[in-house]
Amino acid sequence: MITVTKAPPYLAVQDAGRTGFRGDGVPRGGAMDLFALRAGNLMVGNDPNAAALEWALAGGVLAFTSATSFALVGAAVRATVGGRSIAPCTTTRAAAGEQLVVEQFLMGRFLYLAVSGGLDVPMVLGSRSTYLPGHFGGLDGRLVKTGDQLALGAVNSLPPEGFHCAAELMPRYEADTVHITRGPQADIFSDDAFRILGESSHHISSGSDRTGYKLDGPSIGASPGSLPSEAACPGAIQVPGDGHPIILMADAPTVGGYPKIAVVSEADLPIVAQRQPGETLRFELVTTEQTQKALRRRASDLTTIAQLAGRAV
Repeated sequence: MITVTKAPPYLAVQDAGRTGFRGDGVPRGGAMDLFALRAGNLMVGNDPNAAALEWALAGGVLAFTSATSFALVGAAVRATVGGRSIAPCTTTRAAAGEQLVVEQFLMGRFLYLAVSGGLDVPMVLGSRSTYLPGHFGGLDGRLVKTGDQLALGAVNSLPPEGFHCAAELMPRYEADTVHITRGPQADIFSDDAFRILGESSHHISSGSDRTGYKLDGPSIGASPGSLPSEAACPGAIQVPGDGHPIILMADAPTVGGYPKIAVVSEADLPIVAQRQPGETLRFELVTTEQTQKALRRRASDLTTIAQLAGRAV
């Protein structure tokens, strides 16, 4: 069991999200940074898609009621367990009764706390993830609050302690350039629109959230207008009438009418997810084959993490 002694402003149960329900209007949801979620789970011996805590905006305090192993992955934070400093991306052991204290976020937007056994909350539509707009999933469809208790799944044995994931196996979160491919409506945009999109620095708007990251900065020009609603997905870059792009994120609606000029490579979505409001993004156009190669590299990195974590001593 985990007891939340002091909850941050945002704390929610998330896993890899829901699949197979987009036709019913239910988005994928799940973790904003899927790579961090999966890497953290592998470090503690879980299925990569197991439920973990997605943590943002400020520090907080949790207590473990029994001995367990955990990992903090994603955003860089200053944290301790039982008064001992915690290294990021490291399999760490906590004794019964010890408190995990996240003191400060240093870089990044979403921290993932993966715990051996995963979080044992009810499955809703095949997932334990919290969908706040729909008020379902996770812990009663809401944020986790101070005083809440979260059950953990059973484990046969705790994984070896001390595995540290090398930086080269993680996304380059410090990068400010992400790769994009041409979107389904790319042909209706002018050459100037693509030039501005690719040559300019764009800034994450303060109004960005799990639904979409709106970009401040130079307008890429008036949108060609709304289209009949069609399928949309995380990573799609929509252009509303003001010409300021919006990157659809995990909780984005399943359909939309704004034209999509480009799509962020799935391999780079974790980098986008971890950008704070005010931080910069730049875009580099690549081919579909290049983005598929990058995604295969990400999958290979997860396989390596699983193999190395299992052999750690």
